[in-house]
This record gives sequence, structure tokens and C-alpha cells, in this order.
Amino acid sequence: MYNAAGQINKEQLVQRFAPMVKRIACHLVARLPASVLLDDLVQNGMLGLLDAIGRFEAGVGAQFEAYAAQRVRGAMLDGLRENDWLPRSLRRSCRLIEAAITQLEQETGRAPSEKELADSLGMTLADYQTMLQDARGHQLVYLEDLVSEDGEDFLERHRVEESSDPAQLFEEEGVRQALVQAIADLPEREKLMMALYYEQDLNLREIGEVMGVSESRVCQLHSQAVMRLRTRLAGAAATKRKRARKNG
Repeated sequence: MYNAAGQINKEQLVQRFAPMVKRIACHLVARLPASVLLDDLVQNGMLGLLDAIGRFEAGVGAQFEAYAAQRVRGAMLDGLRENDWLPRSLRRSCRLIEAAITQLEQETGRAPSEKELADSLGMTLADYQTMLQDARGHQLVYLEDLVSEDGEDFLERHRVEESSDPAQLFEEEGVRQALVQAIADLPEREKLMMALYYEQDLNLREIGEVMGVSESRVCQLHSQAVMRLRTRLAGAAATKRKRARKNG
């Protein structure tokens, strides 16, 4: 991967890691509306790969691949944000669902069922599930707000270092713990779906085969699960702000 002058051969690196870019794009597009084109994700991802090659100086082994994957994914998400591809009407619908989740959780002390959420929104279960299907990809970008501007993910960005601010690390650890607890509190089917998708790296079709449901049903479960996580994280953030104002 080095030329005769001892410099990194960028062309060879691009060829070597281009399949990784395509793999990340395929994994991402499965969670996005049909209006989002795979080629657009790949194009943005290749820009992220070039940026990673230009910035990374510690070799091109497994460590570089992990670093490049973060950059590639970040570039794809940046492209989605810039294009503002989600209709405003759908954003409003998703906010209504999240508000209903928050209200019912406060009233019942547990995760509401789909039927309860549909009733709360004044619609049939079928219409509610269609809304979840249409919301595919809405939550994706917002969850990825845990990614910093330079593409590093939450855990990588906040590893304990000598120069770290202990108070800041404590606060960020609280966010991570809130997310862990929110995942633990998901209904069992949604928890299984999230584990298969994010831990086992299965695609929606494969998850459907494991769970005995259709790919579209997995998509609905994913949309609902991530909305639950968003509401819990928003609640944790609000509590944190209240405590800060009280202590300040």
C-alpha cells in the first residue's frame, strides 16, 4: 500500500476498501425510503473514504479499516442531512408517535403496545403500522447525532484519556447508560430485532426469516423501537437539563 517513495498509495487503498463502502451503503439503504438511491450513498461514502485516507497516518491495517468505516458512514449521513430528504408531513407524523409514546409510558409505567399507540393517535392499527413503514429511515439520522462532526462515534470519541474533563465524561457516560437502559426496556420482539440488526449484522430480510415475519414487518418494528429509544433519550436529556438548572 506504499509507493516507491514510501508514501501511502491512495489509488490502491481506494480499490481495496471500495467494497467496504458498498457494503455500508447497502446496509444503510435498507433502512431508508425508496427515494434514497444507493449510488448516492456510495458516492458520498467514497468521499468519506478519501477523507479517511488523507487524515490517517498510523498504517493501513485493521485499525485503519475501523477508522475509515466511521468516516464513510459519517459522510453518507452528512449527505442525507444536506439533502433533507424526509417530507415535513412525515416528520410531523413521527413527532406525533413519539409524543404518544412518551404520554402512554408516563401513564402506564411501561412500553405501550402498537394497539395502544394507534388508539391514542385515533387511527386503526393497520394505518398506524403503515405510518411506521413510511417512517423508515426517519430516526436514523437523529440517532446518529451521537456521531461527532469529524465522524467519530460516541464510544470512540469519549474514550478515557489523560486530558479528558472528568465532569464531561461523567455526563456523557450518563447518556450512554440511558441508551443501554432504554434498549433493555424495549419489548422483547423489538429487543431481539435490534440485537439481530445491530449486533449480528443481519439485514431486514434475514431478520424476518429468523423472527418468522415479513421484511416490511421488521421495518415497522425497527421504526417503532428507535422511536422508543429517541423518547427515552430525550427524557434523559431533559432531566439532565433540569438538574443542571437546579444546581446552577
